Amino acid sequence: MPESSRKPFSAICLVLALGTLALYVPVLQNGFINFDDNGYITDNPHVNVGLTWSGVVWAFKSGYAANWHPLTWISHMLDCQLFGLHPAGHHLVNLLLHTANTLLLFILLNYLTGAMWRSAFVAALFAWHPLHVESVAWASERKDVLSGFFWMLTLIAYARYVKAPGKSSSRVLYYVSALVLFACALMSKPMVVTLPFVLLLLDFWPLQRLSLSALPRLLAEKIPFFSLTLAGSMATYLVQKSGGAVASSSFSFRIANALGGYVDYISKLFWPVDLAIFYPFPAHGMVFMAIVGLVLLGACSVAFILLSQRWPYLFVGWFWFLGVLVPAIGIVEVGSASMADRYSYLPSIGLFILVTWGVADFFESRQAKIVPTVTAIAVLVGCAVLTSFQVTYWRNSITLFSHARAVTSDNYVADACLGQALDVLGHENEALAFCKEAVKIDPDYPAGQFFLGQVLWKMGDPAEALPHLNAAAQAAPDNSDFQYNLGKFLLEHGQAAGAVSRFNAALEDDPDFAEAHNALGKTFLKQGKLPQAADQLSQAAALQPGNAQFHYDLGTVLLALSQSAQAISEFSRAVQLKPDFAQAHENLAVALASQGQLDLAIPHFSEVAQLQPNDPDAWFNLGFAYLNNHQPAQAATQFSQELRLTPNATKAHYRLAEALAEENQLVQAVAEYRQTLRLAPDFSQAQKELDKILAAHPQLR
Repeated sequence: MPESSRKPFSAICLVLALGTLALYVPVLQNGFINFDDNGYITDNPHVNVGLTWSGVVWAFKSGYAANWHPLTWISHMLDCQLFGLHPAGHHLVNLLLHTANTLLLFILLNYLTGAMWRSAFVAALFAWHPLHVESVAWASERKDVLSGFFWMLTLIAYARYVKAPGKSSSRVLYYVSALVLFACALMSKPMVVTLPFVLLLLDFWPLQRLSLSALPRLLAEKIPFFSLTLAGSMATYLVQKSGGAVASSSFSFRIANALGGYVDYISKLFWPVDLAIFYPFPAHGMVFMAIVGLVLLGACSVAFILLSQRWPYLFVGWFWFLGVLVPAIGIVEVGSASMADRYSYLPSIGLFILVTWGVADFFESRQAKIVPTVTAIAVLVGCAVLTSFQVTYWRNSITLFSHARAVTSDNYVADACLGQALDVLGHENEALAFCKEAVKIDPDYPAGQFFLGQVLWKMGDPAEALPHLNAAAQAAPDNSDFQYNLGKFLLEHGQAAGAVSRFNAALEDDPDFAEAHNALGKTFLKQGKLPQAADQLSQAAALQPGNAQFHYDLGTVLLALSQSAQAISEFSRAVQLKPDFAQAHENLAVALASQGQLDLAIPHFSEVAQLQPNDPDAWFNLGFAYLNNHQPAQAATQFSQELRLTPNATKAHYRLAEALAEENQLVQAVAEYRQTLRLAPDFSQAQKELDKILAAHPQLR
């Protein structure tokens, strides 16, 4: 780079970086939302424990959430390792990646074209366009910014490969680097499968190495890239199909939606208003929009092909936009949305290039440079203002879905998620109204049925809740959460057999669902099937070794199976993980006492009494342990503490009498035995012990 260009280049980088950070810094105040963030981060036990070897293995093996993107999972794990479940850290990483992508895009375009200011404008549009807020402000959309990061690096490595000397080692290194980086992009988000086609577009412009004679060689050069594309496409399709994410709409419907979708993306890129996290399929007008799309796409494609020799950037920008959007345009329909802002993250670069170079050349030829400069400034200011507003809608689930309801119609997803968010805050009546509206708009939306059932269940209306929970489970048989929660409902209402069936269904879809293993084990315990219960609870504890409750539940079953040594191990683990877990301390003490290890049991009985000082049983158990350990003075103190709480506790009076007798405090012992008999005249053992003392010491009669 010439010396004269270094200062403006550095200044542009600084403005892009600081401008992007300043514009998006409010996202650090945003929380997680109840749409994907729970499954990706907060409620995902493979992720929220941080970065572990077992988690990395799961990331590469799992098709969870109907996606195969191991690097994305690993990045979320690393976030949890560094920041826990504090959302600010997760949002910060998204913001830093988006800022890095902006700088890399500027560096790439400037390196390829030498047009510094045009490259800067495209990068600024990419950084500050409102349509990209979703990719940055949504924690679980890490896959967008992470795949974008590797996408940019791949293109830079490829550009360096092309411009490197013919047979140099650096040329080979750049080529291999581009391949590896492309593989990383695919492992971050499979939507980048179209990247090899973008490489061919760059060969045409600005690299100017594509011609009919060179085409076979350039295609052969891309074979490794296309091989990765094929592998990534097949893996993604299989994972999404097995995960139930591939919809079964008619081919004509999908084509119509795709054509109309292109029009929608173009219109929102040029007029970015009424943006929402979810866009339902339009209730009418789809055929008209499909015709508009067909005409627009056809006319523009033909025009840009014809103009490609004179203005090649028009061809490249247009087909970059069309091609990169293909995986998400709906020809293979995934999910129930007609479009999504996040899908424009990388495709939009093509339109930005087309418009920027086209407008700049148009006015440059007329020697009117001031017009595009003023226009560019106005556009960027407008984008920044709209983006600053859009960021605020992502503050939390209520602000986000309230906005989505305001700018769309019949948005059953927004209604359902808003209802669920209000339910979490305890606003059941409002939640009920929104969930009912969601089910009214689309009775086939499983999450709407599920949230409505949950709200009714919480409000104490199980008869009304059950049909909705059933409807959700039947509509989404592969959704382990729906199956699991229906199982919990059935178990709570005495239908153990039905609960077992649902828990098994949840585990069939997600064998690593620790909560389902635990719930199934506790159901078996209720049915008296102790070996089966122990097996399921063991699996739950193995899957979540840091869950104190799971170790406690397993210990309880092992104790019932008379496997005291194993039970002691599980209870010990539970109290290590959760030192204030009173029930675990108590059961550990009982298990130790059953093994004759009273010296080890007494500290845990004592801990229970300290944790639950108003529980008479805690003091009794501690006193009884002291008594059995031949420490009558300490025992008497504990029984006295219980009697301060419950003066008429017969057993406490009797055991206190025993302790006092052992201490040879016979007067007090006689008084306690007599009090025991006043409370329980038929207590023959108390009468026997009293008579024994009085026979030996008649003066105490």
